[in-house]
Amino acid sequence: MDLLYQICRMKKYTGFLLYTFVFAVFFIASGCREKSQPEQGAWIKGSEREKIKKIEKQFRGFDHAMVETGYRYQELYWAGQDENWEYADYQIEKIRVAIENGLERRPKRAKSAEHFLSFALPEMQKSVSERDTAVFKRGFEMLTTQCNNCHAKEKMPFFSVKPPNKRQSPIQK
Repeated sequence: MDLLYQICRMKKYTGFLLYTFVFAVFFIASGCREKSQPEQGAWIKGSEREKIKKIEKQFRGFDHAMVETGYRYQELYWAGQDENWEYADYQIEKIRVAIENGLERRPKRAKSAEHFLSFALPEMQKSVSERDTAVFKRGFEMLTTQCNNCHAKEKMPFFSVKPPNKRQSPIQK
């Protein structure tokens, strides 16, 4: 009976130690996580104006708009190849939004972008609305020419746009 009593006490003692160990590990780990993650927004220091300038710097200029536009341009191309006209419509609208958002940050680019927004994108939209790959191809060639014309107006002719030859996105019809 004495042996049975000792075994029960050991089980309780082992259970208590195990519980304490798990609790301690959890407590320490959660404390470490909290310390390693800075408070949200803590990196933005200074006066209100200085904070706004730091945030503006993160958005940068027109280059981010062009990165998104380049991605959307590729997706538009593949949407036309796949005859995924709804996806093509979507990409045209996203190109417009990316450029307009970029112009908010860099209004000095508006003069060059005006023709692109008022002519090139609406013409591309007409090409897509035909739901015909031959018409799409001609529209896309015109869009590509307009991209390069805009780059030339901005004294960036070394940004030469050409249709993609390799699909990067997994989205396919």
